[in-house]
Amino acid sequence: MQVDVYIAMGSNLGDRQRAIAGGLDAIRGLQSTSVIACSAVIETDPVGPGKQGAYLNAVVHVSTALLPRELLNELMAIESSFGRDRSEGVRWGARTLDLDILVYSDRVIDESGLVIPHPRMHTRDFVLTPLCEIAPDLMLPVYEKTPQELLRALQERTE
Repeated sequence: MQVDVYIAMGSNLGDRQRAIAGGLDAIRGLQSTSVIACSAVIETDPVGPGKQGAYLNAVVHVSTALLPRELLNELMAIESSFGRDRSEGVRWGARTLDLDILVYSDRVIDESGLVIPHPRMHTRDFVLTPLCEIAPDLMLPVYEKTPQELLRALQERTE
């Protein structure tokens, strides 16, 4: 059974544009998965420790038959193929390619290493802005709000 999934993409090391484009191509190549839409790529300030360069961010909407853990494993393999080593990385540190499952259908998952919907997306403009571009009215499980509503609330808090 195919389900709708939204995946955040980010890169701030090396050839960022190549990493985002290559990550999207690799997602297109996943078994039982097709890309429905991809947001524009936006440049954003880094969030995290140390001095980091600006990020390129996007969100991709896919339809997949992969189970959540299978999809996570595939995304981590794609990250690894772009030089990301999660074992050595600093949390929220610079990275060649970051792929995060934001939403997996209407599923709510809280397992070791896999929390869906993404637990911090409501605080991240760099996730909500591209998500709003391709799915502004998507009702998000747990949050019980749309990306558009979450982005508006975030912007009001930061003004």
